[in-house]
Amino acid sequence: MAPELAFTMQVTYKCDVYSFGVVALEIMMGWHPRELLTYLLENGDMLLKDLLDQRLPSPSGQLAGQVVSMVTLALACTSTNPESRPTTYYVAKELSLTRTWICLSEPLATITINKLASFHN
Repeated sequence: MAPELAFTMQVTYKCDVYSFGVVALEIMMGWHPRELLTYLLENGDMLLKDLLDQRLPSPSGQLAGQVVSMVTLALACTSTNPESRPTTYYVAKELSLTRTWICLSEPLATITINKLASFHN
């Protein structure tokens, strides 16, 4: 549930975007990101590879770039500030455009959550 929903009891498109981000993270991680979202606010130095579902092989090549793009978008969707979240239109556009998949300039194993913002700009 979006943080602001607990206070305002008003459902908005930004609440939907937050929920999408939570579901997307859950798919990438293999578990619900409850505590993770709070942890990431304070500890952005966590490695992206540690966030991903450990039951799956580590992605490489183009797939690694797709994973980085998807996690970056999901984290933007779960911003605690509703005004900082992307619009539903932006999310749909990012998911449908192949140009949003990036080519990584460094190994996936070295990318921290803090670095994700620079990859998606």
